[in-house]
Amino acid sequence: MEIAARKKTLREELLSRRAALTGDPAARSRRIADNFLRSIPLPAAAIVSAYVAIGDEADPAPLIDGLRARGHRVALPRVVAKGEPLAFHLYEGGTKLVPGIFGLSQPDPAWLKVDPDVLAVPLLGFDARGNRIGYGAGFYDRTLTLLRSRNKVLAVGYAFAGQEVPEVPHRESDEVLDWIVTEERAREVER
Repeated sequence: MEIAARKKTLREELLSRRAALTGDPAARSRRIADNFLRSIPLPAAAIVSAYVAIGDEADPAPLIDGLRARGHRVALPRVVAKGEPLAFHLYEGGTKLVPGIFGLSQPDPAWLKVDPDVLAVPLLGFDARGNRIGYGAGFYDRTLTLLRSRNKVLAVGYAFAGQEVPEVPHRESDEVLDWIVTEERAREVER
């Protein structure tokens, strides 16, 4: 089966699997944030990108609070256009997000644009080798390719443990995660 078809089938399976996860999602999201803050090597001046959770995604809101409490600057992604890399904007506490493409809540384009040093990356599924599968638009692959061409950035998969699969079908152009953090643990991806 072609990679695109395998990914499509896996996406459908993973959407159902994530929706069926049991337990308190807020408590599990707090444990993911705790594991991230305890394990990910964050330089003192690091700008860390999070995201606004949609649906039943792992919610990084507790991570944002923890990062701010430690003095880190937080950025959020903005979808600029289909087929383009994401733009990142500094997210100050108390600022209001605006409606964006695909009905997402995102930063206002007027907010200060930054390049993050560390990204908490949303996903539908991941494997132990750091391959991830998202929703299929390729935003994070394009974005990580661009950011990694400029600087060393750390991509951290941010998910529930139940989203792990034995293998994510992938192409050469798919960007690999450096770390994966779930409510159970944080682990660095071995290369």
